Amino acid sequence: MIAFADVARRLPLAAAGCLLVGVSFVSGGARAETLPGALAKAYVGNPDLNQQRASVRATDENVPRQMSGWRPRVTATADAGALRTETDHFPNASQNGGVSSYPRGFGVSVQQNLWNGNRTVNGVRQAESGVLAARETLRNTEQTVLQNAVTSYMNVLRDTAILNLRRNNIEVLEQQVRQTRDRFNVGEVTRTDVAQVESQLAGARADAFTAQSNLQTSLANYRQVVGEQPKSLAPAQPIEKALPKSVAAAVSTSQTEHPLIQAAMHNVDAAQLNVKVVEGELYPTLGVTGTVSKRWDPSNAVGAQSTTASVVGTLTVPIYEGGEVYARVRQAKELLGQARIQADLQREQVRALVVSNWGLWENSRAVLQAAQAQVQAAEIALNGVREEAKVGQRTTLDVLVAQQTLLNARVALVTAQRDRVVTSYSLLGAMGRLSAATLGLRVASYDPRTHFDQVKGKWIGVRTPDGR
Repeated sequence: MIAFADVARRLPLAAAGCLLVGVSFVSGGARAETLPGALAKAYVGNPDLNQQRASVRATDENVPRQMSGWRPRVTATADAGALRTETDHFPNASQNGGVSSYPRGFGVSVQQNLWNGNRTVNGVRQAESGVLAARETLRNTEQTVLQNAVTSYMNVLRDTAILNLRRNNIEVLEQQVRQTRDRFNVGEVTRTDVAQVESQLAGARADAFTAQSNLQTSLANYRQVVGEQPKSLAPAQPIEKALPKSVAAAVSTSQTEHPLIQAAMHNVDAAQLNVKVVEGELYPTLGVTGTVSKRWDPSNAVGAQSTTASVVGTLTVPIYEGGEVYARVRQAKELLGQARIQADLQREQVRALVVSNWGLWENSRAVLQAAQAQVQAAEIALNGVREEAKVGQRTTLDVLVAQQTLLNARVALVTAQRDRVVTSYSLLGAMGRLSAATLGLRVASYDPRTHFDQVKGKWIGVRTPDGR
């Protein structure tokens, strides 16, 4: 177990106690929150992740939109009016008169596309590529949220431990100030010794205020990411078992699994299909239109009725569109080239990210070992300086310097333990494997395919699958 448990075992009892109690924000009877538990809460309730899920669901609707090109379009019309016709047979006025009629009717028209240059086929495939890209973007957002949750969790632990170290240091210095003043009153030390201890105490209080501010910031970030205030946080450990044995294996995994690379590849597919969609506008289109209509009082024939039905096939051949379609084809091809370059760029960025995080991961081990050795040496040095000071071989300043050295070593050890955990998750995320499934979180996994299957074949309806 890492992150403050090791520190507690290696520090004197007073310091160890403050570290262990410092991670609790409630009474001792409360059940401690674990890192997997905090990650599960972030996975379910984080607003950034939930809004990205909503974005994927909205993207799913592009598929039925494109599939509408295969389906008929049905329209109905109806009309009604009044018509008065006056007839004059001058000079025989006796034959003059007028006729009133009320022409009315309704009709139904059905239009069916038969072929449109494969624009519908390619449009559906393009929409499906967009859906796959959106899913990969969601997976990357999940990685980011989980990484932020790990970081905020460990920051709260680190800053709580540092604050308790600072407060413990204040208590030690306050006691030392009292002892030094007593010794000054009996002439054992000078006023300079008192001033040195008082100066150290004032600096320790300033450091405690800074540590308190840092903790408040970490608590706010934790609430933002996880969704609730931390109460009692348990120690955490790095996920070494999920990491590869070499940087080459980590890079290889990232090139095939990282969501940003996968999203870039799907964007290339979508751009390539967009070229075909635009080119389809240069091809002929074939469709059929069927109409049925019924009218009463047509053409001023009072009491007459008529029924009309027709089926008309239409072939439309574009000849020249002013060059606009040709320009959009060329534009689509350039955008395709840009998408391919972006995919290559994304591969290199992910590769660099993996190598960088691998270096941080390996460095964190060495830093942690060095910090542990530094704390042990500083403890021995402080004990020795105190004993030498009792017999007059060391000054008060020497004791203060040794105390500050040990304090700094303890703070460095706490920070090193935090970094060890965070870098392990960062490396897993750089590889593209930081997910609820990989971490084994006890939470129902969100499956974007569920919504896609619910809407891809819908012909009608304005309600979303969740009833809205």
